[in-house]
Amino acid sequence: MIRVLIVEEVRAICEVIATVLRSEPDIEVTGCATNFDEAVSHLGACDVVLVNTAMSTDASVRLIRALRKLGPRVKVVVMGLARTQHAMLQCIEAGVAGYVLKDSSLDNLLKSIRAANNNEALVSPPLAAALMTYVAELVGFDPSAESELCAPQSLTRREREVLTLVQQGFTNQEIAESLVIELGTVKNHVHNILRKLNVNSRRDAVHVSRLAGLWSLTDVKARPRPVPQPRHPSPARAMPEMAGERALYGSSLGAST
Repeated sequence: MIRVLIVEEVRAICEVIATVLRSEPDIEVTGCATNFDEAVSHLGACDVVLVNTAMSTDASVRLIRALRKLGPRVKVVVMGLARTQHAMLQCIEAGVAGYVLKDSSLDNLLKSIRAANNNEALVSPPLAAALMTYVAELVGFDPSAESELCAPQSLTRREREVLTLVQQGFTNQEIAESLVIELGTVKNHVHNILRKLNVNSRRDAVHVSRLAGLWSLTDVKARPRPVPQPRHPSPARAMPEMAGERALYGSSLGAST
């Protein structure tokens, strides 16, 4: 069962979408959020967040980034996206797992939700072309240069495993704890990954591997983030950035005019 949270600032539209999704036997609607705070409160009980991008692209991108930060394991699918390369690339950079254009059908919406839940993505030919150009520019690709992007098999299994955890937002220390290896070994793996992909940062490595679809990492199982155990128990503290997130993104949804 795919648990879906709908984020739409108009309550009536949110409920209509929910009614349609509830008719699908493999989809469960866990909530309808009309603002950022409501979305955060339901984030832990869903697999996919369906976000309507009727607001401006910049506001949508800020919202997507906030949701991805607070729920890194949750897949975000945007609907109502404008048919422009700039808008699509902005949302992909923000971390969406799928998108539905303004003129797409209900069938495409359902396919995008199911694909995102299965760690897959439905990419239109125009977007595929835009991604290829974008990644080539990202890594500074020169067709006349002798060097080429590495082939999928040039990364070892351990390097693919490290790259998968980097994609999930793990720090080097968390990767070391998850794989039960030394921190220095993780740093060596990351260095080798960047060198083989001909990129200069972890962010660029994630873009190349995820956006260009250079290879499939389905052979590497996702691992839970290590939970550090404090030496001396202390009272739980609220996340300091939460208030800032609300202040920054709270006006993105539910703002009355």
